[in-house]
Amino acid sequence: MDAHPVTGQLFDSPVPPGTGWPGDPAEPDTPVAHDHDQVATLAASAESLAELDARVTVCRACPRLVEWREQVAVSGRRASFADQPYWGRPGPSFGDPAATMLIMGLAPAANGTNRTGRMFTGDRSGDWLYAALHRAGFASQPESWASGDGQHLTDCRIVAAVRCAPPANKPSPSERRTCGQWLDRDLELSSRTARVVVALGGIGWSAFLAAARRLGWAVPKPAPKFGHGVEVEVITRDDRAIRLIGCYHVSQQNTFTGRLTESMLDEIFIRARGLT
Repeated sequence: MDAHPVTGQLFDSPVPPGTGWPGDPAEPDTPVAHDHDQVATLAASAESLAELDARVTVCRACPRLVEWREQVAVSGRRASFADQPYWGRPGPSFGDPAATMLIMGLAPAANGTNRTGRMFTGDRSGDWLYAALHRAGFASQPESWASGDGQHLTDCRIVAAVRCAPPANKPSPSERRTCGQWLDRDLELSSRTARVVVALGGIGWSAFLAAARRLGWAVPKPAPKFGHGVEVEVITRDDRAIRLIGCYHVSQQNTFTGRLTESMLDEIFIRARGLT
C-alpha cells in the first residue's frame, strides 16, 4: 500500500469507498450502478448534490472505463507518481453546492483526477484553471495538487461530461450517453442557484447543450457554435436564465502554444463573475 501525499493514510488501489480518503463522498453502503438503466434510476433519485456525488464515485456501469481506470491506478501509474496511491474511481463534481457559476469539463485525466480524486487536480490543466480561479476570487488557493490540500471553491462548482478517465481520452458514444445521466441530474440540481456555465472546449460546450435539451430547457436554434468568448442564453423549465460562455480548454495543447493565455482565461472568469 502507498501513502496519500497529504494525509499519509495508506490505501490499496483503487481506493475503496468509505475508507477515509479526503473528500470521498461515498460510504460502503452507497448504491452502485452496474448498467445504463441503473444509472438512470440512481441519478434521478438523488435528492442532493452530495448524494449524487457519492453515487457517481462508485459507478461501474461502463466495463471498458472501469477496467481502464483501475488498470491505470494499479499498474499504469506515471513514474513520477509511482509512490502514491491512486483514486481509481469516477471523479465527483467539486466545489460549492450553491454555486452561481459552473465549469463544464470533459473527462478525468488518467494521472490527474484518476490519481487524486478531485477534478482538475494534480495535472497541468488544473494548474492553469485553479490559478485563474484564485485570481478571480473563486478558489481559496492558486494550486490544487491533492485531495486534502485545503483547496475549496466559493460560488463555483466543476462538473464534467464523463466521470471516468477514458482510454486515449476518448469515451465512446454509449459511454457518453450513460454518463450523461449523471450530468443531467447534476445540472438539474445545480440550476437552482447557477446563473453561468463556462464550457471548456467544444466538447464541453456540446455536452452542456445536449444535457440542456434532454432536460427540456430552451436552447437557441440553430445550435450555437462553440468559440472562445461566445455567449448564449439557455432557459430552464422554470424560466431561469443560464448564460453559457465558451472558453478554450486549459489543455497543454492550448496553453503551451499560446492559443489560450492567462489574460484570456482571466477575461472569461471576470465576465462570468459579472453575470452571477
